[in-house]
Amino acid sequence: MSEHAEKPFLYVVVCAAGVAADIGTLITAALRDWEVGVIATPQALGFFDTADVEQRTGRPIRSAWRSPGDPRPFPAPDAVTVAPATFNTVNKWAGGISDTLALGTLCEAYGLGVPISVLPCVNEALAAHPAYRASVERLGGMGVRFGDPYDGGPSEEGGRGEFRWERALDLLTRPVGPRARRAGPRR
Repeated sequence: MSEHAEKPFLYVVVCAAGVAADIGTLITAALRDWEVGVIATPQALGFFDTADVEQRTGRPIRSAWRSPGDPRPFPAPDAVTVAPATFNTVNKWAGGISDTLALGTLCEAYGLGVPISVLPCVNEALAAHPAYRASVERLGGMGVRFGDPYDGGPSEEGGRGEFRWERALDLLTRPVGPRARRAGPRR
């Protein structure tokens, strides 16, 4: 059996936020224990180095639906992480809207019973919106694991601090509820 077949498969869903430029940090950390496939929202493709991501994962980035009859480019996921997750994606996902491959993948992941982690990248004004709070609550009730990527304190420039990509993986190692499956190596 090859090394690729021995590791669980992680879908990394990337949304259009400035921090997405550093998605390679998450991918490098994930590749220690997972095979990785990246699914980007159409808008996110302009926010990170797609050639670098494809080189790191050894797989194409998916952003559009495949045509009928085309082979599946990724195996079924053992877990899914959304990082960074935007206001738009969280709200559409909670509402069951599946108008992009990324959202369709997230909506389907619940039915597959795989662990899902989320690192939101939403400013305070948007996070205060009642629809966003309700969406986070609804997704949390579905077993989706949200983490705060910024709780390390403010940056020297006065912003929110460093985006802690590894938290997306840490959230996947904790079992949650009866639907959760083993997502990867326990640390």
